[in-house]
Amino acid sequence: MLVVLAGSWYAFDKFSEPSCGSAGKLSIGAPADLAPALKAQAGEWAERAKADDICAEIDVFEADPADIAAAVAAKSEKALTGVGQANGRTRIPDIWVPDSSLWLQRLKVANPQSVPAGTRSIARSPVLLAMPEPIATTFGWPQTKIGYVDLIKKVSADQKVKVGIVDPSRDSTSLGGLLALAAAAQEAGGGNAAQATQTATAALRALASGRSPLKADLLRKFPRGSDATALSGGLTVAPLSEQAIIQYNAQQPPVRLAAIYADPAPPGLDYPFVVLNADRSAVATELLKSLDTQSFRDKLGAIGLRGADGAPGKGFQIPANAPGAIAASQLPDAATVEGLLQKWQAITLPARMLAVIDVSGSMLEKVPTAGNVTRMQVTLEAARKGMSLFDDSWALGVWTFSTQLDGAKDYRQLVPIGPLVSQRTQCLQALQSIQPKPNGDTALYDTILAGYKAVQSGWDGGRINSLIVMTDGENDDPAGGLSLEQLIAELRKTADPARPVQVILIGIGNKVGEAQMRQITDAIGGGTFVAPDPAKIGDIFLQAISLRGQVTQPK
Repeated sequence: MLVVLAGSWYAFDKFSEPSCGSAGKLSIGAPADLAPALKAQAGEWAERAKADDICAEIDVFEADPADIAAAVAAKSEKALTGVGQANGRTRIPDIWVPDSSLWLQRLKVANPQSVPAGTRSIARSPVLLAMPEPIATTFGWPQTKIGYVDLIKKVSADQKVKVGIVDPSRDSTSLGGLLALAAAAQEAGGGNAAQATQTATAALRALASGRSPLKADLLRKFPRGSDATALSGGLTVAPLSEQAIIQYNAQQPPVRLAAIYADPAPPGLDYPFVVLNADRSAVATELLKSLDTQSFRDKLGAIGLRGADGAPGKGFQIPANAPGAIAASQLPDAATVEGLLQKWQAITLPARMLAVIDVSGSMLEKVPTAGNVTRMQVTLEAARKGMSLFDDSWALGVWTFSTQLDGAKDYRQLVPIGPLVSQRTQCLQALQSIQPKPNGDTALYDTILAGYKAVQSGWDGGRINSLIVMTDGENDDPAGGLSLEQLIAELRKTADPARPVQVILIGIGNKVGEAQMRQITDAIGGGTFVAPDPAKIGDIFLQAISLRGQVTQPK
């Protein structure tokens, strides 16, 4: 009887234990710099939670925030500037802890419903300037406070200053640093818009020349010796998180990095806790309470991160001149972030482009929202500003089009496609010389086909080959010319998958044939962008240029 009773009790006790099943499983995707502390804390919490009859099987895995952001955006059939597609092995977790709320902001711009509101941070790490200590002393460190305006002036004027950065489209630390540098460029311009633009462009180009695809690659560029040759050959400065500098110096490198808390402080890493699967919100809420404890703060401190309130935990190796606690940083508005990333893409993506500009009579119409200058004037100004972002590695050509512009041809070549290093002045002069044809119509379809063939004939496998056409009207050719169906058929016949050419159509004003333009770019690959208010053509032009590596593929 005793044996039977004991066996029965064992069976009852064994099989009455809660079984998590799918309802108790919780997946958490976190960046590599946070995952170890989060995994340890989640494991401890899950064990304690059993006493409260909370059954949770937690899987914390390392995930690049850019990959998860790309996967979340793809669910809404959207793409984030410069991010591209997610890694094929990327899985969207129940809980996502990206390194920065900038990711949530960018996703909400793509689709306001893509991520929930009201997220809480679980850790922090400010974005700093990292400099080899021997170089930092020449800037006055640690006695002198170094600001971003001082740095931007130095970068713009001294080519010996080597600036490094990880691609800010995919790296939150670098995006924060880039935002601070861009704001400093405006301040360094002293209220002069042209000077500010010139300073910002020079800084962006300097950053672009020193960019790295990954943080590990960037860190390897810092000098490995304190002699003059090694210092001059390595990186001078780069934006890094406080944690990255702490971990770098912990490896006892030949040259330590100075952690410079420059003003104004850029948006820092704040590690928001984001519930992507509402069905797991109850368990997620209980886990989140555990992440607001001294135990978790100490785990963060051991790996160089601060607590959610900016205060360090036990084991935190405080850098020289570091504040005891840091305040939450203010996020810039979404338009500022998107505009800066578009400029970055315009500068860094190598390109071979033919720009074709409408000079039909309607381009003489006034634009009330732009001080009553003509559509032609705002379009040419947008082209000039865009061209200032292109470095000498670009190849560019300039055409105009209307009807019977060059004998029987509806288009005219002003500058053939060629490297800007040798024909930048020629392109600028061509833009300055453009005048509308008062009685000219809009032979759009014939021009698109001719431009496409011109880009394809000199196709360069090392660049993005694209045709960009700016027009303010629908196709209107009194001499006949191609119909929409004939144009699409000819483009498909001409297209070569081994030599892709992206067609980017920009509509100016509210009288363009947007539906027809989209049929063309959907069929052949590219994108259609429309500025109903011609005064906004500059923004649309920049958006089109920056997304030329991410526009649609042929259908």
